[in-house]
Amino acid sequence: MHKFIMVERGQIYKCNVCGNIVEVLNAGGGQLVCCGQPMELMAEKTQDAGLEKHVPVIENTASGIKVKVGSVPHPMEASHYIQWIEVSVDGVSYKKFLKSGDAPEAEFPIRGEKIVAREYCNIHGLWKNG
Repeated sequence: MHKFIMVERGQIYKCNVCGNIVEVLNAGGGQLVCCGQPMELMAEKTQDAGLEKHVPVIENTASGIKVKVGSVPHPMEASHYIQWIEVSVDGVSYKKFLKSGDAPEAEFPIRGEKIVAREYCNIHGLWKNG
């Protein structure tokens, strides 16, 4: 039996059967289900422990901000790569989708006071800057 988790706006869920990934835009109170199974809530990890580095690093640029994945660039191979990078600036979200072979970074022509970045690795899940 799966434990019921309260769904909240902004959460990321993954289907462990087919691989669908969804972001909650509006929490309606129900349980998210895919392929007949409850979807897994992806926890936002904030501390690197392995060789690959995942925690997003935010840098100011002349035109806005750049988000790099890891203090050392994350691999971007066909079997292991960053799928997307998202920033939330003063409550407004921006997202860039990546594919293998791309650089593990994204530039956004924005500025703001409160900036939060998160990224999704196809192997190691969801990461957020601390």
